[in-house]
Amino acid sequence: MILSTIHSSADLKKLDREQLNTLCGEIRHELIRTVSVNGGHLASNLGIVELTVALHRVFDTPRDKIIFDVGHQSYVHKMITGRYGQFGSLRTYGGLSGFPKRIESEYDCFETGHASTAISAALGFARARDYQHQDYRVVALVGDGALTGGMCYEALNDAGNQKLQLTVILNDNEMSIAPNVGALSAYLTHLRISAGWQSAKRRVRRLTGVPVIGKASYRIIHGTKKAIKSILMRNSTVGFFETLGFQYFGPIDGHDLRSLEETLAQAKNYKGPCVIHVLTKKGYGYEQAEKRPEAFHGTPPFYIETGDRMKDPEYPSSGHQMADRLSELANADPRVVAITAAMPLGTGLDHFAEKHPDRMIDVGIAEEHAATMAAGMAAGGMRPYVAVYASFFQRCYDQMIHDICMQHLPVVFLLDRSGIGGEDGQTHHGVFDLAALLPVPGMTVLCPSDANELCEMLTWTLQHDQPAAIRYGKEGTPLPQPFSGRNRFEAGKWNTLTEGEDLVILAAGSMVRTSLEVSSGLSAQGIHAKVMNCSSAKPADRDFLRKLKPDTPVFTVEEHMTTGGFGEYITELCRNLNVRIPDVCFGIPDVFLQHGKHDLLLKDAGLTAAQIKDRILCSLGKKANHE
Repeated sequence: MILSTIHSSADLKKLDREQLNTLCGEIRHELIRTVSVNGGHLASNLGIVELTVALHRVFDTPRDKIIFDVGHQSYVHKMITGRYGQFGSLRTYGGLSGFPKRIESEYDCFETGHASTAISAALGFARARDYQHQDYRVVALVGDGALTGGMCYEALNDAGNQKLQLTVILNDNEMSIAPNVGALSAYLTHLRISAGWQSAKRRVRRLTGVPVIGKASYRIIHGTKKAIKSILMRNSTVGFFETLGFQYFGPIDGHDLRSLEETLAQAKNYKGPCVIHVLTKKGYGYEQAEKRPEAFHGTPPFYIETGDRMKDPEYPSSGHQMADRLSELANADPRVVAITAAMPLGTGLDHFAEKHPDRMIDVGIAEEHAATMAAGMAAGGMRPYVAVYASFFQRCYDQMIHDICMQHLPVVFLLDRSGIGGEDGQTHHGVFDLAALLPVPGMTVLCPSDANELCEMLTWTLQHDQPAAIRYGKEGTPLPQPFSGRNRFEAGKWNTLTEGEDLVILAAGSMVRTSLEVSSGLSAQGIHAKVMNCSSAKPADRDFLRKLKPDTPVFTVEEHMTTGGFGEYITELCRNLNVRIPDVCFGIPDVFLQHGKHDLLLKDAGLTAAQIKDRILCSLGKKANHE
């Protein structure tokens, strides 16, 4: 097996063409095998095998720097840079990350996880290189989906103006997570006709090798080359990238190793900024992923033969249940519109799009634009709902404050995947949103205990003429009976789930379920807790807080950072109300959690039911009983 002998880029450079083709096949086999067991990003990695191999053969890595935009397509890079032996641990607790990690390898020069950042980071490396009079090369590998994000253009504008040596590879597979949207996507699709130019050029290259005919043909073709290329490419190079100050190469076949290496070698020797336009097919080499690239963007474990999931969830995701309720609201109210930033499937809005395609807006990877556009729509009389992962919501912080809340506009943020993100790790944990939302005047912050309550909240927001945010996790499993749906949601009011006089647990969102387990464990030791479902984080239930007894211990529990979170917010509110402040605020400590199964990461954060119960007992001065 050739793959097992590859430990560095130097090993790749020793292989001949036949060995390289064999290696690419082995890489694809290992990608499919590992992701089918561990889950992960499959289609994007299958589509970038040859390009990754070519990059490491042409450039002098790790001295030369390769920066992956988003980084979910770095699996091949990991396999051929000394981590093949660990690849089976991909995305598992304590194993390889699914994204570049500087701690893993010197080949991972920059960590990524959110889109549209690579060109800025690469320009930073290029400037650092030049300031320090070094001479390594810098490459940013960017998908066409990332170019729907405005940060790319800020970086391109800066880089083209500076004339620094920098190579930007545009990996054009016509998709990010979902099919790309917008004028740029249409423009790149337009450029794909120039693949005909590349094919013609390869035929000419073969022709010029023929005696007699070759030289004459070359002179004729060379003289008309620019004119032909201009026609076929419709002035694309002059009209876009070269206008920004970049030399343009391409488009080229991203699955042709020889062409890739030839073009990369040219770019390597170019002294200024350049763009290489590479055409690839997402899911290339695995029929199931080629047919359904969206499904295999980020996939759970699956059967290789069919591509079917190994285990379907018992309940639809919270996002899909949300979208179904939002569709019902849209049926009755023509003002309702749904907005997403390249995440219709992940947020569940594909369900909404089936019923209301004309009121489903996908802006591409542009969260900032989505937020301010929603503000404009709300000011114009619509009722926009912006669905975004909690971790990506961080990207529209300023717009949330400046454009929405200061104007008191009725925009609703639907923050999917809130809490610990699991196998995707640090970049995808949605654990900073409460700290961003709670301090903002006029913002209502809601934390449903399950998808049923989430749907109730949606109905309520349509009558609420102010900004609001609802944070919820992926799982759509309802609370166990008789707790699910016990009380109707009301903003500013908390619901009592269990009665008890010994202590009070104020639980927010996903931690309501855990707090019920804690209550059960305490009850077994003769301690009776009142568990409150604090689904309305802001406004809080001030009437309930005012009635707290001075001698009754109080605990808050949340799946969020303790700093700036629900517990800290309630503590300050209790001080202002001059009532008992919480004894312990349970949440995520001041660390970036790694990747792994959700339950293991909860344990790392001290948020399992057993850990919370034991710490409560310790606070009460009692000994835990583990029998």
